[in-house]
Parts: sequence; structure tokens; C-alpha cells
Amino acid sequence: MSQHVTVDPADPHTYDHTHANVSGGWLRASVFGAMDGLVSNIGLVTGIGAAGASNHVVLLTGVSGLLSGAFSMALGEFTSVRSQNEQLDKEVAVEIAAQRRNPAGEQAELAHEFQQMGMSEQTARQAVAEIHGSGVSTRTVHIHLTQELGIDPDERPSPVAAGMLSFLFFSMGAIVPILPYLLGVGTLWTGLAAGCVGLLVAGGLAAKVSGRGWLRGAVRQLLLGMIAVGVTYIVGALIGVETA
Repeated sequence: MSQHVTVDPADPHTYDHTHANVSGGWLRASVFGAMDGLVSNIGLVTGIGAAGASNHVVLLTGVSGLLSGAFSMALGEFTSVRSQNEQLDKEVAVEIAAQRRNPAGEQAELAHEFQQMGMSEQTARQAVAEIHGSGVSTRTVHIHLTQELGIDPDERPSPVAAGMLSFLFFSMGAIVPILPYLLGVGTLWTGLAAGCVGLLVAGGLAAKVSGRGWLRGAVRQLLLGMIAVGVTYIVGALIGVETA
């Protein structure tokens, strides 16, 4: 005997499918931070190691690269997200002023946007009349900005959270190639091996999260990372370490 399942056809997300949250900045900050940390510190370790520096110098360089890069990433991400939020506040203020100054023009503009989406003129005008029925409000401002600029004023990532994520994930990536040195088994080749494993794992995870094939993402990230490694190895080997 089959069971009858009652569903709400108005909200298929309750029974048919769901979407990942792709509008927030956490994924971008974490993936970008980890990849940047990995590639930049693999390059540093490779370049210094190929030049013939001692394990102590390689470790010092790697730790310095980790700290300076992590702070740079965190400050950059904080400033970027904060500036984005401030720009959004400015656009909200501009829209509020426009709706108060020229309500008829703004409503006509929104009706035109709805018609571009496929509504008939009558339906579009009726929808706009209902939206603006109570005058300028948070709802009218949000709908206009969504239609005109494709932005949602409610989507405001935290600058502090973005900066902290960038710092954390950059550090997680940057520490991988210097782990062998921290564990007392550091050589140029063990550092490179650790870095390659990190690139494979990070590339695979990023691809998995975004719904792509993990193997292809892992190999692609490894190959791209090896370009940086190859360049820094050649430069380090050509310059060498100055001896007293």
C-alpha cells in the first residue's frame, strides 16, 4: 500500500530540490585564501630551497610568508567587503530619494522591468500598484534595486568574518609546504611533496563544493600550481645563495 505524501506545490524547496547558498562571501574567501597561501608559500619554499638555503632559512622564509600573506589577505578582504557594503548603503539612499522625488517615474520604470521579464503591461502595472500601495518602504526599495541593479540589500557579508576567514584559510594553505620543516624532516623535495598534496586536496574540495568533478579540479589546481613552482625554482637556482 503506497503512502500519500502531501506537498506544497507553492514551495518546491520543501520536497523537490534545494540550492546551496552561493551569494555569501565565505566560499570565495576560504577557497581564494587557501589557494593563495598554498601557491605563494610553495613558491617561496621552492625558490629559497633551490637557491641552496639552509633548512632554517627556508623555514624562516615560509613562516614569514605565512604571516605577512595572511595579514595582507585579511586586511584586503576586510576593506573590500566593507567598501562593498558602504556602496550598497549609498545605492539604497539614492533609491529612497528617487522614489520620494519622482514616484510616478520610478513606478513606470519598475513596470517596464516587469514587462521585460515577460509580464503583460496590465499585469506589470497591477503588480507595481500593489508593491507601491503603501508608499516608499523597505520592500519597494529592495525590489527596485533587485530589478535595476541585480543586488539584494539584505545580502551584506560581514567584513570581520570575511577578513578572519581569509586569514585562517591562507594560513592553512601556507603552512602545508613548511610542515616537513616544522616536523624536522624538511628538504626541498619533502616540502614540494607536501605542497603538491595540498594543491590536489584543495583543488578537489573546491571542485566538489561547486558541483564539479573533484579529480579534474584537483589535477587542474596541481598543474597551475606547478607553473609557479617551476618559475621560482628556476629563478632560485640561477640566483643562488650568496656565501660569505
